[in-house]
Formats: sequence, C-alpha cells, structure tokens
Amino acid sequence: MKKSYDYYKVFGFNRKFKITERKPPPDVIDAFSLCTNRGSQMSPDQFRRFLIEFQGEVDVAIDEAKRKMEQALHHFRPNFTRCSFTLEDFFKYLFLDDLNGPITTQVHHDMTAPLQHYFIYTGHNSYLTGNQLNSDCSEVPIIKALQRGVRVIELDLWPNSSKDGIHVLHGRTMTTPVDLYKCLKSIKEHAFVSSPYPVIITLEDHLTPNLQAKVAEMVTEIFEDVLYCPEAGGNDDFLSPDALKHRIILSTKQPKEYLESKPSCEEEELVGEQTPPDLKNGTATEEVLAKFLAIDFEDEEDEDVENEKPGQKVALEYNQLIGIHAAKAKNGLRKALMVGSGRGTRLSLSEQTLERAASLYGTDLVRFTQKNILRVFPKGTRVRSTNFRPLAAWMHGAQMVAFNMQGYGKSLWMMHGMFRANGGCGYVKKPDFLMSRGPNNEVFDPKETLEVKKTLRVKVYMGDGWRMDFSQTHFDAFSPPDFYTKMYMVGVPADVIKKKTRIIKDDWTPIWDEEFTFTLTVPELALLKIVVREHDIRKG
Repeated sequence: MKKSYDYYKVFGFNRKFKITERKPPPDVIDAFSLCTNRGSQMSPDQFRRFLIEFQGEVDVAIDEAKRKMEQALHHFRPNFTRCSFTLEDFFKYLFLDDLNGPITTQVHHDMTAPLQHYFIYTGHNSYLTGNQLNSDCSEVPIIKALQRGVRVIELDLWPNSSKDGIHVLHGRTMTTPVDLYKCLKSIKEHAFVSSPYPVIITLEDHLTPNLQAKVAEMVTEIFEDVLYCPEAGGNDDFLSPDALKHRIILSTKQPKEYLESKPSCEEEELVGEQTPPDLKNGTATEEVLAKFLAIDFEDEEDEDVENEKPGQKVALEYNQLIGIHAAKAKNGLRKALMVGSGRGTRLSLSEQTLERAASLYGTDLVRFTQKNILRVFPKGTRVRSTNFRPLAAWMHGAQMVAFNMQGYGKSLWMMHGMFRANGGCGYVKKPDFLMSRGPNNEVFDPKETLEVKKTLRVKVYMGDGWRMDFSQTHFDAFSPPDFYTKMYMVGVPADVIKKKTRIIKDDWTPIWDEEFTFTLTVPELALLKIVVREHDIRKG
C-alpha cells in the first residue's frame, strides 16, 4: 500500500500526518476474488455473475453485462482494448452513479393511467431568476428547469405598457419582464431534452380577449402539432402520460369578457417611487417584504380581473387550445371539492389553504384528486423564493406541488429527491391507496394512525470522492478530516427519524460498515437524505 505524507506547521513545530491512498476494502476484494475464481481479470461473464449474486439483478444477459463494463471502462480507461476489469477497475465501477447508482435510471412505473394518477414535477413562477419581488424575468430558469426534468412550467401573462403585446412577469411587483414569445420558443426547444413525457404550461392569465387571441396565434405557430388540443365532446378522463408523450399542454382558466384591472393609486405610488427593503443583506423579513407592495399574493391564481366590459368578444381560438381547464372555488372550497361527473379540472390552492382544507376535510381532498388535478403553490410571503414541505400535499393526493426551482433549501431537496424516482422522467405514480375506494365509497383518510408497512435496511459502507472537491487542508489545517454520516428519513410524521454513524478520524476514505433500520408506515412517500459531515472537536 502506497503512503504519502503531509506536513503541517503547528506553533513552530512540523507535524507529520499519514495519508493513506484509497484501496479496495476486504469485502470488495472478496467479491472480486470469488467471481473471478481468484483471477486477476474479470470477464463479462464473471461480471454478470456479480450483478446477479451480489447486486440482486435478474435476467441480466451477457451482452448487457458487457455493455456496462464498456461504459465503465470509457470513464477511466478510454483507450482500453480488452473488455475486462482489474480489481482497481471493478472498485472504480462501484462508485459510478450512472451505472451502479442506488436508483434505477429507467422508467418503470405504469405510465398508461390518466394524468391525475401521478405526482408531477412542478415549477412555480418558472421565469424568475431570483426573489419574487424585484429579480429579473428570463427564459433561462425555464430552460434549466426543463433540463432538470420539471414537467410543469408556470407563466404569468400581463399586457405590456402599450397594451399591444404580452409580457411574462410577476404582476404588481418590480420584476423586470421577459417576452412571452421568447419563453414559448425556449419551452419548444428544451421541453423533451430530459424526458419524453408531456410538458404542461400553466398560464396565470391577466389579458384582454384581443391579447388572448394573440396568445392563441403564438402558441399555434410555435408548437404546431406538438400542442395538445382536446377533442370537443371527447372522453371526460385525462389522457395518460404515455399517450401524451412529446406533447405540450396548456392549462388555464377559460377566457372571460374582461379588461385589465388597474392597480390602486397607492399601489402605483409604491411601484413607481419607493425602493424595496434590501433583499441581500437579510435586514428585512419575508413578511415585511411582502407587505411592501400591500398585495395579497396568497390567492394570486384565483384572482379575477375587475371592471369587465359586457359584450366584448371572447377569443374562441384561445379556449379551444386549453388542454386542462383551471377551476375556481367560487362558492367555497368545500363545494369546489365535491366531485361531479364532468370533465376533470385543475384547482389551485395556496399552501395555507391546503393546510386548512387538510385539517377540516382531508378525505374530500383525496376524493377530489382521484378525478381532478390539485395544484398547491407557495404562500405569497415567500418572496425570497423559499418553499414549503411537500409531504402534506402529496399525502392528500395533490399532483402539482409547485416549487420555486430557483430557490434553495431542504424542501427543494425533497422535491428533487422525489423526482429522481421512475427514471427521473418527471412523473411518479401515486400510491394505490390514494386512488382506491372501499366498499362504501370511502377513501384514504390521512389522519388515520397507520401500521408499519415496510422496514428499510440501509448499510452505510464507505465514502469517497470529496477529495476531488476539497483541498487536503480544507477541513482542518492540522489533520485530515473526521467524517461521519447522518441519515434523515423524511416522510409522513410517523416515519420521520434521523440516525448517524460513528466518527472515523483522520481518513479521507472512511469505512463505516454500519447498518440501520427504518420502519415505514407510508414507504411510497419516504425519502432518505444522506449527509456526510466532518466532526470538529472544537465545536463539539
């Protein structure tokens, strides 16, 4: 085993620390030796044996094993001439996430059920580059979201200053607009770079009928036959993700005869003359920032434009392009949740409204989402583009949990983790218990105490790779790092727990080899977050 030494100067004295270079641990050596009959090279057939006996893969053909080996060899020996692994090659393969990752990269859920049977990767105010109050609007965050696999893009449509064109911006704020045409063009070009399954564009529409007609002309020109238009008198059920592959769907409320609402004099003065609180130095709270424009953001999607002009011609072309109609809770949310026999709709609720509804009539939410689509969006005071915990919405069947993808934090990590499932295609099949009904038409009640359904065992074996991201002296100027691993089980309240390994001192490639168990009542919504940390004894 090769060893190298780093020298550190401590109070005038040189202190020497041994750095052990990475080598395969005993378990890896044993697996290689067993599969190769103690040979020095692993053939495709022997590698196939490893995949079946150690990795638990079934029906692995010899050609598939060889293909994986060749892909791996291209990573670390591009000019290889023989398809075989040395022990070092085999060890490196185990760290290749794209070939040996814990999550399958293939779509494996049933994709032939109607859209409401799926959780859908959903963005909120997808055009914003930063905060919700005064950041730039751009097509760039839309492109980034689509490249990540997001399947629902939100655009807020407002007339431009001359009332003859359409801007995308967060209305009644100081965000700088971006042209609608540019956004639509970017969606067309990047919609299916990461997934072939449908992209849904939710439009928050504040346009006059004339401008709605312009939108109809624009989307028809840009999307052409990629745009999904429902047939008149067709089936009331939504189509499936499989049937809608490589299609773009518009979702908005049906057009009305209305004119653009004008902000009050107070709002005009605020927008034109005052400077918003500083968003960068952290001196203003989100509540102060939200109150700055004296706007109630919370019901932004449910907002009507006032001063309707009777008799004004409605843009019929626009209505015909709407693939998913957005409904309003005109007579109260409880009535809106009463499922009828007509065509499925989309209803949008703020995170606070969802919390209240879940507390008062959670089973009605579940029943609604068996036929319709429920979208939940962040409260308006989240002007720094933060996000809420999505589990309560998912537990009640909400398909579109709209997140600020330009944000940061634990809630957003949960969203990204959820949609790594099912090959990262942006659609995850909802658990059967959310879609089924009992003999008396009863549905799942999220308030019920649930029994343990599954026990998950997780072995934290070893870690490596951070030496490529950090310098040898990044963690401690006087010694190598002391790593430990924390695991957070995120899910319904009964399943939430955290555990950690012991601390491995002075080692860049620690081997913990510890196993942990997690009992799960709703494994379908359980997410495991793994964090490697460095223990600083000075901080305890």
